[in-house]
Amino acid sequence: MINIILSDKAYENDFYPLVKAFYPEETIKVFSSEEFIGQQQEDLLPQQENVGVQVDKGLTVEIELFEEYVLLRVGNQLDWQETKIIGSLNSLTKAGYKNTIKRGLYQVLSRLVERELPWGILTGIRPTKLVYEMLEQEVSEEDIRAHMDKEYLCSREKVDMSIQIAKRELVLLQEMDYQKGYSLYIGIPFCPTTCLYCSFTSYSIARFSNLVEDYLEALEKELVYASTCFPDKKLACIYFGGGTPTTLSAEQLDRIIGKVKEHFDFSHVKEFCVEAGRPDSITPEKLLVLKKWGVDRISINPQSMQQRTLDLIGRCHTIEDIKEAFRIARETGHHNINMDIIIGLPGEAPEDVEDTLRQIKEMNPESLTVHTLAIKRAARLNLEKDNYMELKASEVPKMLEHVMDFAEDNSYLPYYLYRQKNMADNLENIGYSRFGKEGLYNILIMEEKQTILALGAGGMSKFVFHKENRLERVDNVKSVTDYINRIDEMIARKQDFIARNDLWN
Repeated sequence: MINIILSDKAYENDFYPLVKAFYPEETIKVFSSEEFIGQQQEDLLPQQENVGVQVDKGLTVEIELFEEYVLLRVGNQLDWQETKIIGSLNSLTKAGYKNTIKRGLYQVLSRLVERELPWGILTGIRPTKLVYEMLEQEVSEEDIRAHMDKEYLCSREKVDMSIQIAKRELVLLQEMDYQKGYSLYIGIPFCPTTCLYCSFTSYSIARFSNLVEDYLEALEKELVYASTCFPDKKLACIYFGGGTPTTLSAEQLDRIIGKVKEHFDFSHVKEFCVEAGRPDSITPEKLLVLKKWGVDRISINPQSMQQRTLDLIGRCHTIEDIKEAFRIARETGHHNINMDIIIGLPGEAPEDVEDTLRQIKEMNPESLTVHTLAIKRAARLNLEKDNYMELKASEVPKMLEHVMDFAEDNSYLPYYLYRQKNMADNLENIGYSRFGKEGLYNILIMEEKQTILALGAGGMSKFVFHKENRLERVDNVKSVTDYINRIDEMIARKQDFIARNDLWN
């Protein structure tokens, strides 16, 4: 157990993720000073003088903010370290003030656990966005490296990778009028089964098949409205995600994609992507429907090519099913195929990842997206974690090294990167592709450079205001039944937001 005590809980989201990065397996609780003292009294724990407030023998991190400095106390009943960090919110920007404290906290925790974090104090999901913006401002690469080291304690390896990716993104986005355009996300929240690690909005098709038709009717209503939102903007990318869109029947896919084609202008579209995702949802008929409507990028996601792992995580298909789905996709004319894998899955070791990559090489997809396992709060892998304690993956950083070597040896270039909370070994997710086969939507959603209109249950629309460097979100409800019953409200949310804002800003 780790207790974080803050004199100002407004900073909880800044300091909690950094402590969690050093102690990913620990349960962490955050208190204000008053809450913590009250908790001590409630638990009737003994108080000791001159050691700060504490609970049991677990680690306590106490951050007390004063006008001209910050007092940081880290320790337990046996040993305490006290550090005075000089910094005033009056003389620094708010971001600079928080980074000053985070650097001090990082240095104390790094000494304590005898480990450094590859991304330093960066805990957000878009580390390349900082580098991208500096490149846009024509900051030199050496100055970027110096800044990322000094300000964020970021490793040279991660900064170099960020520069490489941001430079590629700059080129790709310069070819797109992203400020005068928008992209479309369409969510299909059904899957064959729910994977052990999954926390996305997804529903088992076997259990919720009776809702599919009503869901599609509601989605069609939102689609028709969405086609009227931006009459003067160019549609750049369409992305069908989920869930697993190919869980729908061939007829249902034909119907919903046909509705998109009927109501939206495709004359400026640069990418039309559908997550075919689960091999057990793929049929020749469905792939022919996608081809018929001009889908030019699909994703077939094995996650692992180890059968015991697939069985453990609840993916009800075989290794041969993956290979067969890929073969059918090629036969039906799909020549831009992405494959997703996850490193850090329960029970896997670096040699398992090596074997997975060897089998993927035989299929030769155009792109490979590599996720580091992130265990979300709502995932069964977290809720039932006691059942999987002995199956923890080993040497995840070495797995990532194997992936990077594989990508370089097989002409895959990194083109986008993002991070999630609670990722194994504080690593990252990286998208690799052959030159010219990059997933443009992935870049747009990660770098937040273009308005994304998101439809369907769980859809999160992002409206970008370029002149103000501002982003606003408008969400749809996650529940399928709520979405069906409240579809008029979902439409009204967007109508109201657009009416109140100048989206040409």
